[in-house]
Amino acid sequence: MSINCIRTLLESAALSHPDKIALTQDARKLNYAELLDRVNQVALYLKELDLPKGARVGLYAKKDVSQVIAILAILSTDYILVPLTRLLKPEQVQYIIGDCEIQCIITDKLKLESIEEVNFDGHIVSIETVGKDIPSFEEIFKYYNKPYQCDINGHDNAVITYSFGLTGTPKGIVISHRNLIDSARVVSQYLNLNEQDVISGLLIFNLDYGLNQIFCSLLNKATLALHGFILPGDFFNHLVNDQVTVLPLMPVNISQMFDEDLYTQPGAELFDKVRIITSSGGNVTERMIDDCAKTFRNASFYSMHGLTEAFRSTYLDPSQIKIRPDSIGKAIPDVELYVINEDGQACAPREVGELIHRGSYIYRGFWNAPEDTAERFKSVDILKNVVDLQGQLADEIVVASGDYVYKDEEGYFYFVDRRDDMIKTSGFRVSPFEIESVVEKNLPQIQQCAVFGMDNPLIEEEIVMVYSAAGEISEKEITFELKKHLASYMIPGRIVYRKSLPLVQSDRNQINKEELKQELSGA
Repeated sequence: MSINCIRTLLESAALSHPDKIALTQDARKLNYAELLDRVNQVALYLKELDLPKGARVGLYAKKDVSQVIAILAILSTDYILVPLTRLLKPEQVQYIIGDCEIQCIITDKLKLESIEEVNFDGHIVSIETVGKDIPSFEEIFKYYNKPYQCDINGHDNAVITYSFGLTGTPKGIVISHRNLIDSARVVSQYLNLNEQDVISGLLIFNLDYGLNQIFCSLLNKATLALHGFILPGDFFNHLVNDQVTVLPLMPVNISQMFDEDLYTQPGAELFDKVRIITSSGGNVTERMIDDCAKTFRNASFYSMHGLTEAFRSTYLDPSQIKIRPDSIGKAIPDVELYVINEDGQACAPREVGELIHRGSYIYRGFWNAPEDTAERFKSVDILKNVVDLQGQLADEIVVASGDYVYKDEEGYFYFVDRRDDMIKTSGFRVSPFEIESVVEKNLPQIQQCAVFGMDNPLIEEEIVMVYSAAGEISEKEITFELKKHLASYMIPGRIVYRKSLPLVQSDRNQINKEELKQELSGA
């Protein structure tokens, strides 16, 4: 058995801490010995399907203890896990099934109809008993009791995660077993996790940030307390009842948590066990940081920046969160980061360029998409003007992230925008993110804001701003405030009010700008 796989972590935890609670969700609890037994039973059933090595197994089910069992069971075979978030529509699921040729799907009673709707002709396993000659976890737990052994290769592919962006078809990123365990190790190192920790399982498990909570729990023999955010009151009860110490979040969760219209915030003394908060997947505002600091008095706040093509690039040390809240921090251990211009030269401090990720945590590439892989996964030769390629060895792979960033004089990185999102107008490159940040800080009456470019032959692209608020705001009032903080060429030429803004189906933290563009263009 490779030491570089999640299966090794599970077996080690069950051996050394068999009675320690591994998973909890409301009244349901599993210790490490019980978790290993359940995982072995499901893995044994999956192996008896006799699918070819590397076969893709989809997981399309609600987040609960059984879903975690399914994840670990698939990773205990030589198959590949394909998480399918429940937010996906049947046609999106059908696309993924076809793209990576899924041969087996584990689902639940609610989503079984969606699977049947797309005429999936592979193996189906249901978590609940549903009849229809479909095997269930209940039956597997009853009848599959033979010993289970496996031999996982750390270099084999383990997971394919799909991200639905704003345009085009979704792309699947391929992650190896070694990638999974390395990411758990590095996060555990810089967060200083330990076996006394209770990690909140709030995040969904369709992408690497959420999955990493499972693997960090295993590595540290900690407890993972599952929870699904419905109302702030339920969430705060989860923190108290489960005695959570580590709280991984996305910015949208922080906004929901402190939504005064939904819930009156409880006393801060109830949350003194929370010692770590992490945030990734979006921009963290000063207000979010302040709200967390007031409520979680003993917690260190880690703001983190990851890539689609690599697990994580940076984190901002908690000591800097008040000093430079807009920074994405510095490189995590075992990673080198460079900012280069279009000529491949190193950018000067505060000069914007592309972020290049070198070192650890780089994923395998995009599934069945050689052009996309070639665009992002580059030879280290692109850094030849920046680093000394000793011995002229250039077969190392680095990630050309497509993120525009700059570095200050003290070496802290700041995100500017995605290369694909930059607006070219009147000879200037304009970052939508920069305009959106000014709106967020200086126009608090605006609830959501999306800035993007639309074709205009006279100036190449026109800057368009669409916003939502309790009521429409005078365009002159908005423009007047923006002119205080932005250059004249960055002022939107068109400002549109909407009661609400559309969100990306698979990421409710992200506004669907493509849908807004189509609407405004009359397409």
